[in-house]
Amino acid sequence: MTNAEVLTGHRLNKYFRRTAGGSFALCGVSLAVCRGESVALLGRTGSGKTSLLALLTGVDEPDSGLVHVAGHQLNLRTEAERARLRAEHIGILYAYGNLVDHLTVGQNIVLARHLAARRAYRDLGVRLAAAGLGGRGDTFPPALSPGERSRAALAVALANDPPVLVADEPTGLLAEAEATELLTMLRARADRGGAVLLATRSERVAATCDRVIRIEAGELRR
Repeated sequence: MTNAEVLTGHRLNKYFRRTAGGSFALCGVSLAVCRGESVALLGRTGSGKTSLLALLTGVDEPDSGLVHVAGHQLNLRTEAERARLRAEHIGILYAYGNLVDHLTVGQNIVLARHLAARRAYRDLGVRLAAAGLGGRGDTFPPALSPGERSRAALAVALANDPPVLVADEPTGLLAEAEATELLTMLRARADRGGAVLLATRSERVAATCDRVIRIEAGELRR
């Protein structure tokens, strides 16, 4: 891993036994994401995007290969150790959000801080305003519009100022204007020095990134 590379996967393999002979979900995948760049992982449903993101974020373990984030090896650790590293170094944004519905927006952000053993913000209001959620800190997620919910989920993903942001189909459930707004915020994150890895089925969404990596049948097509 170079100084610029903040997230790397090296020769990652993941095997699923679906039939008597079994099959590979991912086969020899290697990639790197650097500070200050946004990378699109482009592929159709079933291409292996979500499986790859699970390995790169420590949600799942590869059968072989190595994952490093911010200078730390992420795989070949206990689940608790992977969860700690993930909370400290990786923000994750899903299409369906990462919010706990029975907590307010502000409480969701504070919870993310606690999971990484961080103190609650003194500037929570500033954080909410930056996400376009001024005055919504005491609102519960079900009362938010889809666009507000996506921005709240992004605020939670960035609660610990992680060097890496991983987004899995973040615009999949949004109208065009809301999707554009969210993509602008992801672009701004990369421009400020963060590393952004965005998985998508959309050529239009992928075109907003600095670099596009195509995935097909569990293999990268550069």
